This record gives sequence, structure tokens and C-alpha cells, in this order.
Amino acid sequence: MDRHTQRMTLTVAAALVPLAVACGTDTADTGSGSVAPPPKLTGTDWRVDSVTEGDTTHRAPAAARIRIDDEGRATGNLGCNTFSAPTTIDDGRIDFGTLRTTRMACDEPRMTFERALTRALNSGALTARTDDGALTLTTGEGGRVQLTPSASE
Repeated sequence: MDRHTQRMTLTVAAALVPLAVACGTDTADTGSGSVAPPPKLTGTDWRVDSVTEGDTTHRAPAAARIRIDDEGRATGNLGCNTFSAPTTIDDGRIDFGTLRTTRMACDEPRMTFERALTRALNSGALTARTDDGALTLTTGEGGRVQLTPSASE
């Protein structure tokens, strides 16, 4: 290639790179081959994975689930007992109202988890953040509830 052709190629490339960047997206490609929108807080069946209080992380029993409908009503399973509660969602924060629960007794590991999850949900407004499809609810004291969309989604 002669020098003139090389200069023209570099000039064209230099002009096209900013245009290509300007036409890109705000998110980086994760290599998955598809870009999905983040899950909605409402209308999604969330599987509870864990609750962290201080230095202790409690792994969730398989039954632990939360769903918030479009009218703001939360329902689910705390690990042993089912629950329902009104919620208020505002600017990335979720506040669960009074939880109404069944009163079954289960084995101690499930009850320990249930008490931790109940404390987190009753702790006031929780900050909600989605990342790679997962949802993290953070309490004012730094506790965390980790959730992922249920496989039935």
C-alpha cells in the first residue's frame, strides 16, 4: 500500500471511530450474546437466595419467595410461613408494610432464616438495586437480602 492510501485509511478510521462509539450503548457487552432489560421489581417472582445480617449470611430454604404485584401487594414465603404485605415503592426504595403471616412451625434452620428475613423486611425502607438480573435489598443498617428471578419467569 502506498503512503497516500495508508494516510487515507487512517484518516477514515479516525473519523469513523468516534461515530461508532457515539452510536453504541451505555452498557458493556457481557459476552452473553443478548442484552436483556433488567427485571421489573413488580410482577417478577423473586427467589430469595440469602439474608445477610452483620457478618452472618443465612442461606434461604428453597421455598423462600417474594412477589410484588403491580398494585404494590407483596406475597410470598419467608422460608416456612407464607406472608402478604402492602408495599410502597418510590425512587429505588421499597417499604414493606405490616407482614401478615401464617403461624406454622418448621425446623430450626428454616425458622432462623425466616426470622432474619422478617427482620430485614420490617426494618423500614429498603434500597433496591438490580445487577445482572439479580435484586439486592439493603437495609438502613447494611443488611442485605439477595434475590434472583425464579426459573418460572
